Amino acid sequence: MKKMIAMILVGGRGTRLGDITKKIAKPAVSFGAKYRLIDFTLSNISNSNIQTIGIVTQYEPFELMNYIGSGASWDLDYIDGGVRFLTPFSRHEENVQWQKGTAHAIKQYFRFIKDQSAEYVLILSGDHIYKMDYNQMLETHIKTNAEITISATKVSHKEACRFGILEVEETGKLKNFYEKPENPKTNLASMGIYIFSSKVLEELFTQGNDEDLIDFGKDIIPHCLKNSRDISIHIFEDYWMDVGTIEALYQANMDLLEDTEFLGLNSSKSLPIFSKSLNLPPHIILNEGEVISSVIADGSIIAGTIKRSTISYQTTVGVNSLVEDSVVLPHVQIGANVILKKVIVASDTIIPDNYYLVSENVVLITNTNLLKVGELR
Repeated sequence: MKKMIAMILVGGRGTRLGDITKKIAKPAVSFGAKYRLIDFTLSNISNSNIQTIGIVTQYEPFELMNYIGSGASWDLDYIDGGVRFLTPFSRHEENVQWQKGTAHAIKQYFRFIKDQSAEYVLILSGDHIYKMDYNQMLETHIKTNAEITISATKVSHKEACRFGILEVEETGKLKNFYEKPENPKTNLASMGIYIFSSKVLEELFTQGNDEDLIDFGKDIIPHCLKNSRDISIHIFEDYWMDVGTIEALYQANMDLLEDTEFLGLNSSKSLPIFSKSLNLPPHIILNEGEVISSVIADGSIIAGTIKRSTISYQTTVGVNSLVEDSVVLPHVQIGANVILKKVIVASDTIIPDNYYLVSENVVLITNTNLLKVGELR
């Protein structure tokens, strides 16, 4: 009998990231030049010694599935367990519907959960940046005799309206839950990380119909509160970022550059973050090139100036070009005499010579909007 299995939800469209997620699932988006968003969740699972993982896919799964493969890059290629991709399907005896929300997606694959005979089910998102030992959250769940445990962290009051907001009793139990309120009463936000005792999850899925079980935040948690289910809160006090918007993706990359100890990425001593090696040649800084306070990934060739930016793999930057306070995603070609400041350049974008865009707010550049947001000098 397994103690706890993990279910990772990676099927959402990520529409708030615009064209960045037009052809790939959000967890496959590049971060910090070297990583992808999914690396953090998979590494946390590996560091927590969870050996069975169900990855619930739906939207544009191919690149993500190809990237994860057997899970060997995260030491998750177990013979008895390991990574299992749970893809949309239909069956003869019933009408299996397209996933409507987070809870509905998990219900579609509850047979997989039952087959594992695990005592606890850990439900995760694949697009958050943080480091956590999930065993500490499980300890909270067991110690408080909870049926459900939610991991929560404090966010800025300005951002609180984006999240499910929690009111907690002195005992550590959940008092009230507000899904994306206009005027939040607190800034303690749900991280979208849940531990359910398996029997409780089965009861919820068995007793309710599909229309009652669309989403964990909107439906399941309020339903459980109303029916006096025992819900504990696990407080997480370290760095956490939900990369749900272009601004959040940009800010997380800037946070990485501002802190040389960011999440301990330069250390393998404490909860290391693993990533898949692409077997690319090292990056090259040509004589004309200059790099200041930046990260340059493998396979890139730099002939211009890079300041406080992240440059993902297989990117070229031409002579006399300046990229400053920016995030450049993979396979980008930046021509000569280009000036870019405070932008995100989407994957596979080609920036022509003499292109200019200096912005006060974060701007996403793609092949289709080049001249709408910038200009040729």
